[in-house]
Amino acid sequence: MAVLLRRLLQLGRTPGVLGHSLRPREASLGSESGAAVRVRFAPSPTGFLHLGGLRTALYNYIFAKKLGGSFILRLEDTDQSRLVPGAADNIEDMLEWAGIPPDESPRRGGPTGPYLQSQRLELYTQAVEALLKTGAAYPCFCSPQRLELLKKEALRSRQTPRYDNRCRNLSQGQVAQKLAKDPKPAIRFRLEDEAPAFQDLIFGWNRHEVASVEGDPVILKSDGFPTYHLACVVDDHHMGISHVLRGSEWLVSTSKHLLLYQALGWSPPRFAHLPLLLNKDGSKLSKRQGDIFLECFAAAGFLPDALLDIITNCGSGFAENRTGRTLPELIAQFDLTRITCHSALLDLEKLPEFNRLHLRRLVSSETQRRQLVGKLQVLVEETFGSQLPDRTVLDTAYVERIILLRQGHICRLQDLVSPTHSYLWTRPAVRRAQLYAISEKVDVIAKHVLGLLEGPDMSLTQEILNAELKKLSEGLAGTKHSDVMKLLRVALSGQPQGPPVAEMMVSLGPKEVQERIQKRLQFEEQGVGRFPLSLAC
Repeated sequence: MAVLLRRLLQLGRTPGVLGHSLRPREASLGSESGAAVRVRFAPSPTGFLHLGGLRTALYNYIFAKKLGGSFILRLEDTDQSRLVPGAADNIEDMLEWAGIPPDESPRRGGPTGPYLQSQRLELYTQAVEALLKTGAAYPCFCSPQRLELLKKEALRSRQTPRYDNRCRNLSQGQVAQKLAKDPKPAIRFRLEDEAPAFQDLIFGWNRHEVASVEGDPVILKSDGFPTYHLACVVDDHHMGISHVLRGSEWLVSTSKHLLLYQALGWSPPRFAHLPLLLNKDGSKLSKRQGDIFLECFAAAGFLPDALLDIITNCGSGFAENRTGRTLPELIAQFDLTRITCHSALLDLEKLPEFNRLHLRRLVSSETQRRQLVGKLQVLVEETFGSQLPDRTVLDTAYVERIILLRQGHICRLQDLVSPTHSYLWTRPAVRRAQLYAISEKVDVIAKHVLGLLEGPDMSLTQEILNAELKKLSEGLAGTKHSDVMKLLRVALSGQPQGPPVAEMMVSLGPKEVQERIQKRLQFEEQGVGRFPLSLAC
């Protein structure tokens, strides 16, 4: 860059003085008619992927898939001082986990790579050289200390901080003199007095007179890395991006970007600025909240489809708005013209219900249910491993039976290894005194239930069990049916509350129910530890 600046001086050109004959054409505001749809999600790996980023990525993905286009992941890693180790991998991992993998990315490669901005520095240098030659850019020698003083003075005067364009009109001699002392100056873009108007696909016609509000922006830092404004324009052009779908916080910068497109002689893409995703109280989602990162939701057992469903359900852009939508349904119903300018308010307290709906849908699919069985087997072993000397508790048929019986009652697969459901995997310690506190007819109830289970033609279904247990209670004078149910629930699970007793009995199977009742109600004087289950039906 310093060589180019010196060459321009030798030619008698002052970098930054606009040459009228070299002023590039004004670009059109839309992508070429009939061109392939190409969109990009371009986060900065300064943190792990969170819900706000997922929503932006999702809208880009479904827009591309709706129109048969390509979804590109580009990582904007030019701010090297703020990079977070592992963030780049996390972003792509989480997009794949969410079911919206990019067609082109740092990991997958593609025809317009590389997809890390730090590996595209030559392209930015070429663009800056072109801007310097036409006078649309100029070197800035202002020190960080001077710029900080400008900022403090503006804030003290209650004004918006802005650069005062001090280096904009330096003479050829002044530039040469300063280059001798500082061969690597920053490069600033000369803002035009009149910014072009543009039609945003969501917010309509816009124009932001950036030159009157802010000073000429830095487009290339002294370390050779570009700023966002230059990098996104250069990359979107060279990657053939047809539509830019990004957060509405970038709406005011679009006029600045259009001036760059104009100065470089390039046609800009179409822009659609997405309304913000906010907390339900209207406050901004913050990385400091911690629990908005996708890996936290994945670790907690929330399903990708549930997250995609809730972040679209609270917003707009679809032909209908209902819960339980899958990704293919979101793609089919998506309509960019239906997106409103209003911010989307996200109520994460509803996420468990969204997850329950999608979990139940997975259970209804035999293929998906087999996968859930495998995941639950792992969870059970991780949670109760040291208490499971007999691995028959992980029997596939038993685990599948539990999932089928509990579907609709649980929100996450992890719920089945919570303390509430521990009785399914281990035998609870129950003292006889606990049972007598409920009813003095412990042994009578035990004999009746055991007799019920020993019937030769007993079909262990919830309907039959409910009817038989009701008859049992009616035959016990002075004993309430609710007390019989409470006593059996405690005997089987060690807990005063939980699933219906008949469901517990079906879940555990007749042999295990018999063993628990015999040990807890009739023969044991004290509670025992935990034992492996007998799973025979």
